[in-house]
Amino acid sequence: MGKSKRPTLSVDEQNILEHLQVRLVLDPGERARLDQLIRTHHYLHDATLVGESLRYVASYQGQWLAVATWSGAAFHLKARDEFIGWTFEQCRRRRALLANNSRLLVLPECHSPNLISRFMKLMLARLAQDWNQRWGHPIVLVETFVDPQLYQGTAYKVSGWSHLGRTAGWKRDAADFYQKHDAPKQIWVRELSGRACVKLRAEQLPAEWAAVEASVAPRCTESMAQIGSLMELARAQVPEFRRDQALAYPIPGMVCLIVMAMAVGVVLGPDDLAQFADTLSQAQLRSLGFRMDGHTRRWRCPKKTCFQRVLRQVDAAALERVLLLWQRRLLGPVQDQLVVVDGKKMRHAGVEMVNVSDGAGHYLGGLITPDKTNEIPAARQVLGRLDLTGKIVLADALHTNPQTAQQILYEQGADYLLTVKGNQPTLQETLAHLFTPQALSPSAHGAHAGHHPGAQSEPPGDPLPAVRRSHPQPGGLSGGSPGRPPGNPGQAGREMDPRSGLSLEQPDPGATPSRRHAPTQTILLGH
Repeated sequence: MGKSKRPTLSVDEQNILEHLQVRLVLDPGERARLDQLIRTHHYLHDATLVGESLRYVASYQGQWLAVATWSGAAFHLKARDEFIGWTFEQCRRRRALLANNSRLLVLPECHSPNLISRFMKLMLARLAQDWNQRWGHPIVLVETFVDPQLYQGTAYKVSGWSHLGRTAGWKRDAADFYQKHDAPKQIWVRELSGRACVKLRAEQLPAEWAAVEASVAPRCTESMAQIGSLMELARAQVPEFRRDQALAYPIPGMVCLIVMAMAVGVVLGPDDLAQFADTLSQAQLRSLGFRMDGHTRRWRCPKKTCFQRVLRQVDAAALERVLLLWQRRLLGPVQDQLVVVDGKKMRHAGVEMVNVSDGAGHYLGGLITPDKTNEIPAARQVLGRLDLTGKIVLADALHTNPQTAQQILYEQGADYLLTVKGNQPTLQETLAHLFTPQALSPSAHGAHAGHHPGAQSEPPGDPLPAVRRSHPQPGGLSGGSPGRPPGNPGQAGREMDPRSGLSLEQPDPGATPSRRHAPTQTILLGH
């Protein structure tokens, strides 16, 4: 039995395929016309598009022959997600790189052999670039659904799409509700970029795709069971300042909501907190203890004004204690030697805040900068509440001043690493002098046991005169005045520079090294 011959195209049919034009529909009038054609002739009779979308029309000599629409990909699609191999969170953050061919329609009396496959080929050739120009990012994989009771998906098969199976037969009917329709659809997908699935499930996206993740709104992924201990601590230790009659959002729930937001990077102010709260599910809002709206029977979500009131009036000291206790329960005691001071201006909130953390990012304390002042005294106040003995404090150039340095070094027994910038000329001059090669200071004690035979005798006086200090306190720290009592000849001296007010360490080459020594300091020159 011989092979069946391919049907021969007529001249008109061949001309249509060779001269078919596919273009993006942007004009509002043409968009309305396209949508009306879909509502009239497509079997779903619905032109609604979800999320980012594009519309195309295929025409020959000015006559519209077929139309198609593309929109956002499905939220959850088991066969597709298994095909890609990504995680639930990767799907949530990267789903914008996918698009759905939501409608494909050949207009009545315009059917022609191979028309639909030629239309699909021309669309796919330009789709990713058009999407990037319109929405600011590419798409790398497309999907679609085909009703097997009406079509077999031949147009997709001949265009290089892969058939993954069928849907489970559910449709989304409301924000948190799905209905069973018992009419599963075929699932077809096609990669538009080489190795798209491998890149979509990788730990990091390619640089040209990464912008889609940065634009995704943060979302809480923690269950209430995981932060139940924080609710208990807040309920027991943070006092409520509002009347019971107006208590739609109790303090423990608000504290947990703010911590949940900060855990996913929402730290910009009440506006951003309110937007984050809108992403919570009804189950999460209920678990936070918020009240139900009597009319809608849905749990209420706090708005911007609620966050403003709580942030302004909550007992900050009690809240800090709760956060530190909760952190200790989860992570254990802080062991890191570094103490990092960081001042931030909260956008959308109109306030400045000083936070202190360790080198591992563990929270140590914080304070909102009082009105008519700045973060310098606020930082001293926060540091004053901490045990800094034996630690190293890091801060930027704003905190490079004598008062802060003396508090860290002499009052709290820590070392510090501070930055010096060009707007501190006196201190820069002092540091430049210190690091300039100097002649060795000769010793007058040639017979001393630690004296090198070739050392010169010590000249009278010292280039940096020492400032007298009180006797050391237990632990090697001074008891107030920044100086050191006179010691044996050759003992290292710590002096205050008369111009900058900062302490300068002068090691003695003849002194015997000791494991217990007074705190030292390092000053980092900024560029």
